[in-house]
This record gives sequence, C-alpha cells and structure tokens, in this order.
Amino acid sequence: MNDVPHPSETSAEAQASWKPAGAYALRQTLGILQRGAGDPTVQLNDSSAWLCFHTAGGPASVLVRRVPEAGAGFTISAWGDGAGHAVERGLHLLGAYDDWEEFDVAENREALHPVVARSRKFNPGLRFPSTGRVFDALLPAILEQKVTVLEAHFAWRYICRAVGEIPPGPTPELMRLPPTPAAIRSLQPWQWHQARVDAQRSSTAVRAAGAAASLERWALLELGAKRENVMGAGTLQAALASIPGVGPWSIAEVLQRTHGSPDHISVGDFHLAAFVGQVLTGRRVDDDGMLALLQPFAGHRQRVIRLIGLSGQHKQAFGPRLAPMDHRRR
Repeated sequence: MNDVPHPSETSAEAQASWKPAGAYALRQTLGILQRGAGDPTVQLNDSSAWLCFHTAGGPASVLVRRVPEAGAGFTISAWGDGAGHAVERGLHLLGAYDDWEEFDVAENREALHPVVARSRKFNPGLRFPSTGRVFDALLPAILEQKVTVLEAHFAWRYICRAVGEIPPGPTPELMRLPPTPAAIRSLQPWQWHQARVDAQRSSTAVRAAGAAASLERWALLELGAKRENVMGAGTLQAALASIPGVGPWSIAEVLQRTHGSPDHISVGDFHLAAFVGQVLTGRRVDDDGMLALLQPFAGHRQRVIRLIGLSGQHKQAFGPRLAPMDHRRR
C-alpha cells in the first residue's frame, strides 16, 4: 500500500475514532472480506485498510488506520455520498461488537483441541466483521462455487474492473467499487467468458442481482429475526436459499461476512471437512464427520474453523493440481 495518498491530502467527509477493549488484529479481522491480494475493493496491511463499497446513502471509500499515539486506537475516515453511513456502521465493519466471551469460558478452553487452543492464544485480536451488505458478499461467493480460489479471484478482479465504478476519495490506484446489481445484469456473454465464469455461475449471479433489493432488506436484521415483506415471513437464510443456484455453502459464506456469524459453516467446501478432520483427529472426514466433531461448540463452530485456519497447519495435498479453466473460446 505504498501508493496510498496521505489522508491529509483530501479531507475526509466523515470520521470517527475507536479504541478496542483488548487485543485487536486489523488484517486478521478484515481479511475475510478480501478476495485475494489483488482485490480491487479491499486493500489491507497490519496497520491500515482501504475498503470501497456502496451504502444506502451512496458510494463510500473507507480508510481505517491504526494510530499508535492514540494508545493503539484507530481512526475511521470516509469519503463519498455514503461516508456518513459508512462511518456510522464502522464499528460493525471492524467487528467491535463481536463477543468471544462465551467461547472463551473455562469449560470451552478445556475442551479445545491443543491446536485450536494454541491458535486462540496467539490470535487474541481476531474479530468477526459484520458488513450488512448482502449482495457484496453473495456475488463473490457465487463466483467461488466449484472452482479453484485462483479462478474465483480472477473472475472477481475482472468483473470489478470491467463494471465497478471508480470510488470517491484518495483511494489507491486501480481500486474499484463492487459491481452493483444493475451492472451485473448488464454484463454481456463475452464478458462472462473473459472473466472465465461458466453459464451456471453467471446465471446464478444474474438471478441474485435481480433479488438484491429484496435481500438487502434483511441486511441489518439479526440472524434468525423475521420480517414481513414481499417475500413473506422468513429469514435471510430462507431468502438466500430461494435463489436457484444458492445453497448452504454460499449462504454460510455470506452470513459469515454480513452478520459476522460465529456458527455458520461452509458445508460442501471441497477442502474444509478433510482439513478439519486432519487437524482434530489426524484423519480426513466428510461433512457429516466435521459437523460431529464441531457439535460440542454449537453456536461457535465458525470460530473453531477460523482458528484452525490461523493455526499454521496445512492441509495434506492429494492428487493433481487443477489447471485454470478458460471459457473464452467456448
């Protein structure tokens, strides 16, 4: 992030400060929002973060900076028509309201696998952010369905740069706002091909874009809360599941980001169950086996998953590597 202009060059249109109570790790916390190191919408390091997104008030660019002289506090600065809204929701974005107290009680610590317990000890600053932005989380989750991470990140970068708008404020060069639902509906078949996105995922993305306005009505509700709207009584999970092509894996990936869900697991992930089984038992397991292993931590199963991911353990590799798919000549 050497190309980030100094914030004093352009006065922020809204600003707030926050001093965490206890440890806080900015990169670990917001890393779940970044789709690869080249994500045009998010840039991170250990002491600062740029995030660009749309809000109810309009587009916004947000710079979060650690301020050592403020006693390890942070400033949240924002530019654009949505600056006020972005700062108002800033503490949710930073995971300030994520509460690990119940997970950290003595009986839970005693039940933790040594790898997980050690990871928690060395990662006390991990928080779960809550963006409240459903479509921004759903679109990249759709792009990640049944492809390698490299393929998904390529597609996300391509689409953001093709139809994502230039963000307001002194953002780093090449940053973009996430694509709007209208922009996704406007993409032509050749653009999906250039992004290396197959017909199944592109169709799902277009359907999700058509439902985006309804989905966003659930954005600020607590998980499980109900509301009467044009979709009837239900929950955000049910609203997401009503979109053909959006299943439990995608729903979990969304809720982990929009609501900082501490419990939703990405069941159906090609690697996750085997990795969890390897770490916790020394052998590969399937989804049912993973769920059984995590049952003692119901309500906090995603916390265990994230700690395993930060533990330094590596999944055993079996079989050939998948080559990137290229749909451009199909």
